[in-house]
Amino acid sequence: MAAEDAAPAGRPQGLKANAIGFVDALVIGLNATSPAYSLAAVIGPVVALVGVYAPGVMVASFVPMLLIASAFYYLNKVDQDCGTTFSWVTRAMGPWAGWLGGWAITMTGVLVVGSLADVAVSFALLAFGLDGLVDNTFVRQLLTVLLILVMTAICVIGTELSAKVQNVLILAQVACLLIFVGVALYSVYDGTSAYDSVEPSLGWLNPFGAGGAALTGGLLLGVFIYWGWESAVNLTEEVEDSATAPGKAGLWSTVILLVTYVSVGFAVVAYAGPTFLAENAGEEEFVFAQLATDVLGGWDWILLLAVATSAIASTQTTIIPASRTALSMARRRALPASYGHISPRFRTPDVSTWWVAAIAIVWYLVVSRISSNALFDSLTALSLLISFYYALTGIACVVYYRRHLFASVHNLLFIGLGPLVGSALLGWLLVRSVADMSDPENSYSGDSWLGLGPPLVIGIGITLAGVIIMIAWRLRSPAFWRERPSVADPDLVRSHGLRKEP
Repeated sequence: MAAEDAAPAGRPQGLKANAIGFVDALVIGLNATSPAYSLAAVIGPVVALVGVYAPGVMVASFVPMLLIASAFYYLNKVDQDCGTTFSWVTRAMGPWAGWLGGWAITMTGVLVVGSLADVAVSFALLAFGLDGLVDNTFVRQLLTVLLILVMTAICVIGTELSAKVQNVLILAQVACLLIFVGVALYSVYDGTSAYDSVEPSLGWLNPFGAGGAALTGGLLLGVFIYWGWESAVNLTEEVEDSATAPGKAGLWSTVILLVTYVSVGFAVVAYAGPTFLAENAGEEEFVFAQLATDVLGGWDWILLLAVATSAIASTQTTIIPASRTALSMARRRALPASYGHISPRFRTPDVSTWWVAAIAIVWYLVVSRISSNALFDSLTALSLLISFYYALTGIACVVYYRRHLFASVHNLLFIGLGPLVGSALLGWLLVRSVADMSDPENSYSGDSWLGLGPPLVIGIGITLAGVIIMIAWRLRSPAFWRERPSVADPDLVRSHGLRKEP
């Protein structure tokens, strides 16, 4: 068997090794965050909270993401497992914590895939002038389900095909955003903006300009816009140079996202002005559509298409972490073995991929029946799961490498303090999220579920469901729970240049 096709020690032959390269992994990491859609969904609420300091909040939100990306990079160096957080946390902190981390990742995909596909369909219809169909619930939901099925099929057919599709979508998305930024800023300086425009200032990069309370709310939203870059690392077993390339792709994707978000943030705030954005904070996505019309005129389809392609791309890439995590859990006997099935033809996790899609479709249709606001509330609950498993990964990095942190200043900063600070920030945001979501008035719907806000009830419900399933599976199949935590092997650490030679 060729070296490049050999499975890592102790792991059966399965996923297709060396299927994609660094650039492909980087593109998938970028698309998983859905930049254009994330901006469309978040820019209004962020401006409502912090005004012109929205670009600064985007910079501040980047900090914990970069620190946790460092943890992903160094953990991937010693364990190239597509289960990422699940595998690493299990290795460092034991099976109970690892299982919950894997559950959180899998459920984020279930919660968000339907919403992403719905946005993709809505903006595509708008881009092609079919505005009337956007309000036709049956047609929109039918097209949404079909889109999920198509994107799932692409995921199953092969990682190479997925990468090719993603490359096209990211190019279209970035090109559209750059055109929007350029025209918007030109209109500001030319005095032709349709709103009370404001000339950009470097002072907008100050995240503390609007005060501490506003910054906290902005950071909670910032977690959502950066989330997803780790999809590149979930493909570690299928990427060339798997020990370093996926981690680097994750790191670089966060940096590219920072530049993209700050650029668009400056353009939107400068063109529309903080007052207009704050007054329309509850209609974020379609405010972006309105700005597209105002900025680009008859060419507004460019930005609409950017949001559509962004959401289409993310519909596909969001399935990847959930399906790969389920695969990793199944082959470690933390889930039924059927979830670990790999297609003999395509060498992708076909069963887990289709299961993620099926559950996501059911979730989307059921929650949509409650109300469109309930669907948004389920997205808000994402911040709880995201903050949890990111923070858990950062802690796992410190725990796993604990005997090597003081071998060098590099280790102390990038493997110790960095991930630890990132985890602390995300832990703080998690606590603040719970406090904010306990008030029903802070939800999209404003409804009260069991005396709490719907997002918190959804988050608690998903967590409890995970705990119940975990305990049930522990009783039925205890093999996984016999695993014991370990520390980084000195020889392996030395081979990666992370320990001083004697």
